[in-house]
Amino acid sequence: MVDAAGEELTVAQTVQRIVDLKPTLTAIVIYGHQPSASTQNMPAASAVCTALKAAAPELKVLMVGGHVASLPERTLQEEQMDYVCSGEGLFTLVELICALKANATDFSGVPDLWLRTGGIHHTSPAPLLRDLDGEMPGIAWDLLPMDRYRAHNWHCLGHLERQPYVAIYTTLGCPYHCSFCCIQAPFKSGEKQIGMKESTNSHRFWSPKRVVDDLEMLVNKYGVYNVKFADEMFVLNPKHVHGICDLIIERKLKLNIWAYARVDTVREDMIDKLKQAGINWLAFGIEAASEIVRNDVDKGYKQADIYRTIERVRKAGIYVIGNYIFGLPEDTHETMQATLDMALDLNCEFGNFYCAMAYPGSALYQQAVKEHWALPATWAGYSQHAVDTLPLPTKHLTAAEVLRFRDKAFQIYYTSPKYLAMVERTFGPATVAHIKEMASIQLVRQFA
Repeated sequence: MVDAAGEELTVAQTVQRIVDLKPTLTAIVIYGHQPSASTQNMPAASAVCTALKAAAPELKVLMVGGHVASLPERTLQEEQMDYVCSGEGLFTLVELICALKANATDFSGVPDLWLRTGGIHHTSPAPLLRDLDGEMPGIAWDLLPMDRYRAHNWHCLGHLERQPYVAIYTTLGCPYHCSFCCIQAPFKSGEKQIGMKESTNSHRFWSPKRVVDDLEMLVNKYGVYNVKFADEMFVLNPKHVHGICDLIIERKLKLNIWAYARVDTVREDMIDKLKQAGINWLAFGIEAASEIVRNDVDKGYKQADIYRTIERVRKAGIYVIGNYIFGLPEDTHETMQATLDMALDLNCEFGNFYCAMAYPGSALYQQAVKEHWALPATWAGYSQHAVDTLPLPTKHLTAAEVLRFRDKAFQIYYTSPKYLAMVERTFGPATVAHIKEMASIQLVRQFA
């Protein structure tokens, strides 16, 4: 395994590492710390594929990941590789390696595979893996550069060391249908194969024992303290959440964990146990202050629920990251200002401010294509912080207006006297200096 990003390798260095390995198959895995990062990482993956094919055209290359599963045919048309995977990739990888080792010329038995054979062709989808413990029983941590990984800045506010760090999944998928989210893209074809309805999302679990066994090993072998539960929604299934927390507490593992939750999934009986297990940060998708805007993207909870849940969580000593989106379809200047006002009022320990993007694999992307909305000219333009970032327009605002408001909201929040005073009380003056330094960076925007 070559973690090109983790090891900060150039394209040339990455290609040389691959060539030296002489692999039967090179799988370019395009993911990131959140589902949308798959699309944003396409330029780097594309550069590696192009350079690899120029250096060693005999090597077989497969692209796999959320973006690829969303746009398999387009990816195969545009990129320099041999194969594309349109599903989650596990059956595809195993069967393709077996076929290549056998010098096969017929790949019809390799599921979820797109390839060029006198035109573009694809094979039948693979079913989703059902038994995660049995079929995906462990992670090859020993093949990864474990000393390179570092936690987010806010995860360690207050002088905590940011290394060692790991991100792990305890579940796959999400049962919700937020229109801006692309998390299910790699799973949809497999869901059909096991008889699921198009309107239903899969949500699969590793057992609490398997998860905590991994955590215990990471603590003992690598000295891990900082952990991200990368699940799109960790705080959801009570049995799963309680099971993991109980085992962490029972084994006396000392961890600094952050995870995602929804305003309407954090139950009263969970909160103290989450804190006791070392879950010190919860990220909430608050998205917008307007219920009309939220309901339009399937975030149907009430304003009072937001305040009540966040107050309960913070009272237990858990810090909160509030995630906000500007430029959802029903947004106006007034509703975006209301979202910023709510963020300032909630005054969470950290805030993420996003523009609405039509990420490939999301319902918003399908709508954008159908309605002929302007989309970024490059995959890098789907990043929130790029020079060529191009968010969606709303029914009432241009993309430029949305982008300008987002950047202004970021500056207002992180220079707010109320926020900085709270940070100083909670984390100390050195953290205030760090926040001010962060806020001093002005993003360069082509389309604002």
